Amino acid sequence: MLEGRTFMFSDAAGNVPKGSIGGLVHDDTRYLDQWELAIDDRPLLVLSSGPVDAYSAAFFLANSELPDLPANRVGIRRQRVVGDGMYERVELRYFGAEPVTLRLRLAVGTDFADLFEIKETGRDRAPDIVRRHEPDGSALSFSYQNGDYAALVRVESDPPADHVDGDSLVWHLHLERGQQWSCAIRVPLSCGEENYRPVLRGFGESFDHGPEDAATRWAAGKPHLHADRDMLASTYERSALDLVAMRIEKTIADEPVVLTAAGLPWFLTVFGRDTLITAYQTMICGPDVARGALIVMAAHQATTADDFTDREPGKIFHEYRSGELTRLGLKPYKPYYGGADTTALWLILLSEYWRWSRDDALVRRLRSNADAALAWIDRHGDLDGDGYVEYQTRSTQGLGNQCWRDSPDGIQFADGSIPVLPIATCETQGYTYDAKLRAAELADGPWQDPDLARRLRDEAAGLRERFNRDFWIAERGGLDGDKNRIDSMTSNMGHLLWSGIVPADRAEQVARQLMSDDMFSGWGVRTLSAADGGYNPIGYHTGTVWPHDNSLIAAGLARYDFRQEANRIAMGLLEAAAHSNYRLPEAFSGYDRSFGRQPVPYPTACNPQAWASAAPLLLLRTLLGLNPQGDGLAADPHLPGHLGQIRLHDVQAGGRRWNVTAQQTRSTVVPAG
Repeated sequence: MLEGRTFMFSDAAGNVPKGSIGGLVHDDTRYLDQWELAIDDRPLLVLSSGPVDAYSAAFFLANSELPDLPANRVGIRRQRVVGDGMYERVELRYFGAEPVTLRLRLAVGTDFADLFEIKETGRDRAPDIVRRHEPDGSALSFSYQNGDYAALVRVESDPPADHVDGDSLVWHLHLERGQQWSCAIRVPLSCGEENYRPVLRGFGESFDHGPEDAATRWAAGKPHLHADRDMLASTYERSALDLVAMRIEKTIADEPVVLTAAGLPWFLTVFGRDTLITAYQTMICGPDVARGALIVMAAHQATTADDFTDREPGKIFHEYRSGELTRLGLKPYKPYYGGADTTALWLILLSEYWRWSRDDALVRRLRSNADAALAWIDRHGDLDGDGYVEYQTRSTQGLGNQCWRDSPDGIQFADGSIPVLPIATCETQGYTYDAKLRAAELADGPWQDPDLARRLRDEAAGLRERFNRDFWIAERGGLDGDKNRIDSMTSNMGHLLWSGIVPADRAEQVARQLMSDDMFSGWGVRTLSAADGGYNPIGYHTGTVWPHDNSLIAAGLARYDFRQEANRIAMGLLEAAAHSNYRLPEAFSGYDRSFGRQPVPYPTACNPQAWASAAPLLLLRTLLGLNPQGDGLAADPHLPGHLGQIRLHDVQAGGRRWNVTAQQTRSTVVPAG
């Protein structure tokens, strides 16, 4: 369960056993690492359990067999909600014939572990954790401080427990047949100077942050979709709900903004690349998320150089963390700048935001940030002066691969061997090309700087010419530190279509390779060709299918008018979502569709993950051919016949709202209202 930057991860009974990777986590710190409910110290039987909403879950349980009580005589319901801490309601109902006396125990524990330590062995903070439990059983309190870092968690019970046993609350219950007993438990948190207290609400009720809340505005302002196929409408609604649940709200220079965290459970924070691409994918749902991403990342744009954080002037950050290890300077994530592509992606989003919103004021306000970003591309991004953006970490804890395929084996030769650093990946050059053309458009428009526009277009043209000379290897390529061509065949070539750097006479070959049996699984395009030596259908970046990756590929194919190919990807992903409650995970395995009747899961995929949840929104835009056009909105649909009619109401573009109706290749776009 998640809400903003808080999540709770438990087993099917609602318990978190000591020593597991579960618990209540907020802002990169685990506040509870044990949360176990038991009757007479025996585990409870699970009848049914699962999420109700993104932020809530229900657990229906029963007692296991006890010396004086058969199993299934006590029914237990746990209802749990996260958000600004956690709230849980525990209800018992007794169905036995004779009165019974029971001991209900809630065992509680905390280790205040940094998020980076949860999956690994971390420092034992037990000697430094201070307990201040209330003797009347009304609350348990745990606090921890290390230098300037401080955290506190309380567990408050109503009614109070009959006694406190170590770190456990214990109630002694005497129940008659049919008698019901209930208890409300609140878990408020303190993180530094910030105090959070959970708000009680019913299941299915969204948090009411008020009409001025940025996330509330985004959710209320998104277009209404009516589709003949439930699959499309259900996936759209699921995506929108998950994106709101993963929101991060900040205040920058007294302005409240909203943007998305990267994904549950390990990435509920701002990731430059993920957050920027998610904002791009969600533009048809309104500009607020893009606006928030642009403002927050501009506020943290680097102005100095630092090896430990891979920081360089003008660079947009890659990852921001708030846990103890980061705050004390032991980890480089406040923030970390090891992303070769985030700076260009920020420029791309700035342009896309302007195209949809026509917000000249914000684009002018961010002009100096854009100038710094362009300067970083030319001065620091190009490590050796060859005209390409490369990456190589200078940090002792930096990422080796600083593109979206950032696992250690994410970039490799066709035979599976690993290239040497620095590396210039193909898609990063495509992003750079697109960023410069888009910045030129802004220079001609709100910046009113025609000289800059001409210079940027000349630079983009030169990059395009060089790129298509150096990177073209029978539709494969990248360059390693020795200028060897990296000849693996990857999904990244689809990003080149999205950026527009591929000449028209070569686009057909790229499209054909993307849709070949070695690349296209039937559910989506694999990250690595099945014909390559390093292919593994369950390798993180070496054969899996990533929804966000495929949404960009589909948009690129449509850009070059390969609409049927784009539709195959869109329908494959939508059908995959239908097998997982209409939610697309971070990635799924690259096995061919004939291998099973549904996609084979990738074992440790984030679920939900922001750019996976946003993928259906970009796919919908691609199917409808929606693009802003001046102060209006243009539609160029190419819908499969079996999708029937699609109506999208209240799409924001050019400062107005529009209603779009489409079926196959026919469409109407009219002002809303």
